[in-house]
Amino acid sequence: MIRRFVAATLVALPLAAGAQGAQKSMRIIVGFTPAGAADFVARGLAEHMGRALGQSIIVDNRPGAGSSLAAEVVAKAPADGLTLFVASPSSQMVNPAMRKVSYDPLKDFTPITLLTTAPLVVAVPPQSSIHTLKDLIAEAKKNPGKLNYASAGPGSAPHLAGAAFVRAAGIDLVHVPFKGGAPAIQSVMAGDTQLTFGTPPTVLPQANGGRLRAIAVTSRKRSPAVPSLPGTEESGLPGYEMTFWYGLYAPAGLAADLVQKYFKSATAAMAQPELKTLLAREGMDATVSRSPEEFVAFQTKEMAFWARIVRDTGAKME
Repeated sequence: MIRRFVAATLVALPLAAGAQGAQKSMRIIVGFTPAGAADFVARGLAEHMGRALGQSIIVDNRPGAGSSLAAEVVAKAPADGLTLFVASPSSQMVNPAMRKVSYDPLKDFTPITLLTTAPLVVAVPPQSSIHTLKDLIAEAKKNPGKLNYASAGPGSAPHLAGAAFVRAAGIDLVHVPFKGGAPAIQSVMAGDTQLTFGTPPTVLPQANGGRLRAIAVTSRKRSPAVPSLPGTEESGLPGYEMTFWYGLYAPAGLAADLVQKYFKSATAAMAQPELKTLLAREGMDATVSRSPEEFVAFQTKEMAFWARIVRDTGAKME
């Protein structure tokens, strides 16, 4: 009886360990503070992807260094399928082009799929005398170096959008970085900074509530997601355009079957009408890849684009 009991126990132990492992929560790491665009996308994805997988997924915010801190955490995480990363060009393309980072964006991550695309929104405080991009350019030329623009951090899309705008318009603006989109927007609402090139989820709710004035989008044409705002061509600056995106990554070495599993569950989540409607309300389009391989090719093209923006604007880490 003792031998049978020991044998049964030895068989049960790995089963119990397996059951414990199956109950571990997955996490999606985000490199920005809560209430920003990346956080909004990650929470929507976590809810719907978790439902598709039958798995609990938590969102883990790791702001700092233009989302490079979060990228470092993911790069060092085991490829066990429990860690995912909602990333933007900031960590994957811009920061490596601006300074030395402790991770390799091509070797330390497994690209899974593109998630969303959107233009940025140029916004000012509601009491500002600036109502159009032409007003903004005129004011900046009248008072060079006196207007501050807030961003979600060095190397973020709002930072580079501002730097590219300065170059295209031939003006002088001062960059003021924060640790996420939400605190950057709060600084504009408080009047501590004079404008921002913000993500739609951080700008539009405040603009709709009268706490900010949105004056344009950074796409050349009007965006279907934000049809009420003029694009840069209509605003008199046709040579300027900037859009941003979020994509889903895992640590390098993720098993091929898990890559396919997460690709299918993520793209299924992004196709949910409820999530697509929420994203559209926040000024973003659900734009998924047709395969992980397509996302890899997209990433390669984007690296060249953002490296050129960094080089042409001379943007630096403050």
